[in-house]
Amino acid sequence: QVRLVESGGGLVQPGGSLRLSCVAAGSFGRINAMGWYRQTPGKERELVARIIDGGSTRYADSVKGRFTISRENNRNAVYLQMNSLNPEDTAIYYCYAEGVKWGQGTQVTVSS
Repeated sequence: QVRLVESGGGLVQPGGSLRLSCVAAGSFGRINAMGWYRQTPGKERELVARIIDGGSTRYADSVKGRFTISRENNRNAVYLQMNSLNPEDTAIYYCYAEGVKWGQGTQVTVSS
């Protein structure tokens, strides 16, 4: 069974950087769309960034110019490089893979 394995979260100071990683373990064949969502208490899960097989990307306005999404198609892996982090980026980040159940997420905390 395919499952999403996320890593790379943690505590970082404002202005710092983190890199999130996600692999669709146990998958075969190529997954078309992959990406990252995030959620804070009391709010709906929101899109951060998505990337499709051909390389086209989409970003939330709040992260444009700071976050970069990339993927390794042969591993069904997706990455999120997050720069210039601010406290508003604090959330649980969830990897998204089309047709695959959500993973447990990884906590990102931006605080001094």
